[in-house]
Amino acid sequence: MEPTVAAGTEARIDGREARLLLGLDFAGTYVFAVEGAIAAIAGGLDPLGILVLSFTTALGGGILRDLLIGATPPNSIRDERYAMVAFAGGATVLFLHRFVTYVPPLLLVTLDAAGLSLFAIAGARKALDFGLRPLMAVLMAAITGSGGGTLRDLFLNHVPTVLRTDIYAVAALTGALVMVGGQRLGWPSRAMAFVGGAACFALRMVSVWRGWSLPHFSLTGME
Repeated sequence: MEPTVAAGTEARIDGREARLLLGLDFAGTYVFAVEGAIAAIAGGLDPLGILVLSFTTALGGGILRDLLIGATPPNSIRDERYAMVAFAGGATVLFLHRFVTYVPPLLLVTLDAAGLSLFAIAGARKALDFGLRPLMAVLMAAITGSGGGTLRDLFLNHVPTVLRTDIYAVAALTGALVMVGGQRLGWPSRAMAFVGGAACFALRMVSVWRGWSLPHFSLTGME
C-alpha cells in the first residue's frame, strides 16, 4: 500500500492539473468567441447575431463532438461557465471593437493556435475516454478544434475556411495523431498530450508564417 501522504500529494497534483486545464479551456473559449464576434461585425450582424456567433464559434466544435460520442447533454451546455466566457468574449468585441481592431494580428494567430491545440487534444482524449477507436478519436480532435469555425462560416454564408485555405484542421489532426499514436506505443499519456499539443501549435504557426495551404483542385487539374 502506498503511503497516505503520497496519495494525498497525487490528488493535489491532479486537482491543480485539472484547474490548469480548465483555465486553458476557458482561455481558448474566450479567444474563439472574440474571433467569432469580429467575423460577425465584418458580416454586418446585429448585437444579438454577434453574441450568437461568439457562442457558436467558441463552443460549436465541442458540442458537436459530445453529441457524436454520446456525451449528452454536452459539457458546454451542462456547465454554464462556458457560455458565460463565450458571451464575455462577444461582449468585449461588441463594446470595445474599435480597440480590438488594434490587437496585433500575430497575437491573435498565436492565441488561436494555442486554443486550437488545446481543443484538439482535449477532443481526442475525451473521445478515447468514451471508448472510441484511435482513428475516430483523431477525427473528433479535428471536429472539436475546427467545428466552431466551420459553423461560423456557414452562418455567414461562406465556404468554411478550414475546407479551402490554411493548415488548420490538418494541424489539429496532426497533433491528435501524435498524441494517440504515442499512447498506443505505451508512452505516458500526459507527456504525449503535451507533445501532441505542441505539434499542433507548431504546425499552425509555421503554416501561417510560411503561407502554407493544401493544394486546390479544379476541373483542369491541381492548382
